[in-house]
Amino acid sequence: MTNKKSILLISPFFFPEPISTGKFNTNFVLELVRKGHEVTVLCFHPFYPDWKTKKSNEQLKGVKIIRGGSNLFYTNKTILRRLILEFSFAFFVLRKLNLHQKGKDLVMPVFPPSFAFYFIIPFIKKNIRKVGMVHDLQEVYSEGKSGFFNKVIKFFIHKIEKKCYQSCDKILFLSNEMKKEAKKIYNLVDNKLEVQYPFITLKDNDTNDLDTILDSRKINIVYSGALGEKQNPMKLLNFFSEASKKIPNTAFHFFSEGETIKKLKNLNNNQSIHFHNLVKKENLEELYAKSSIQIIPQKENTSKGSLPSKLPNLLASGCKVLVITDPDSEIENLFAEHNLNLAVNNWDNNFLIEKLNFLINEDINIGHQKTIAESLFTIDKMILKVFR
Repeated sequence: MTNKKSILLISPFFFPEPISTGKFNTNFVLELVRKGHEVTVLCFHPFYPDWKTKKSNEQLKGVKIIRGGSNLFYTNKTILRRLILEFSFAFFVLRKLNLHQKGKDLVMPVFPPSFAFYFIIPFIKKNIRKVGMVHDLQEVYSEGKSGFFNKVIKFFIHKIEKKCYQSCDKILFLSNEMKKEAKKIYNLVDNKLEVQYPFITLKDNDTNDLDTILDSRKINIVYSGALGEKQNPMKLLNFFSEASKKIPNTAFHFFSEGETIKKLKNLNNNQSIHFHNLVKKENLEELYAKSSIQIIPQKENTSKGSLPSKLPNLLASGCKVLVITDPDSEIENLFAEHNLNLAVNNWDNNFLIEKLNFLINEDINIGHQKTIAESLFTIDKMILKVFR
């Protein structure tokens, strides 16, 4: 049993944000509290995934939540709104650090963003351990972008992330692929690097609210969650459009919010493709149960940058999953090693339609899939690695 610790977690993304890093951070903190630790969170008022600030005074029992960014306005330009987030959150954390690091055993920055931790490194008390958690390697996602401005951005990303990671006493990555890439590009010391896959968060909620959306007479192909550049949204829409013409009795669904989904919706003229808001958290298990297949897409050459945090939940739910990833990626190897269906590494529409059709007609071993998920994706292992 880990001794009681006092922890300061630093991330703009937190409760009550419904998906992605905010959801991850919330569940992680609640488990820390359940195990007897004291947690203070420096975060922003919720704004993700639609990048519009929604002031919130909601609290979580046992968690001290310090919020900022109540008056922030984010632009529709991806780079500009990221810079707004980075600098505003850094300024907020700089102002709050001195008061809220008092009596803390651990400071936990969740990357990205990275500017905040970069600027506070000199001001963190020497007796406080610094344990970073990496959700995305931003340098991986900046690869291949041309233009002087993008080159400047990449230079600063490298400089800042390298300083942040090297300054941590321990860094936890969500995949071995991320760890190996970060070690190589940032010259990190291996003995302070840890890997733990993201964890299952399903709560066995029993709801029946989606019948009017997901017709049980149809084969429902679903993408759900945050949608941005790293999910290859235009190619995903194109795949859905082509597959709807070639596979009979199919309906294709996006459950998402934000600027990217608005653009796709405006571009779409295919009546077999449907757009919905994110489901409520209590309907998540129902969504997975009523999805014939869930799609997890990764843009080409980005698998080293992150591991999708919804993968554990999808596998644990027993839902069929089609992952589109890079050749020899960690997910592809994980699926092959554990005999899971189905991970592919080609964005060609004809190839994807063939594999989708195969998966529709394939019987999967749901019990085996759940067993693998429960053995690999556990929050207890993650917490042990943070403290050891």
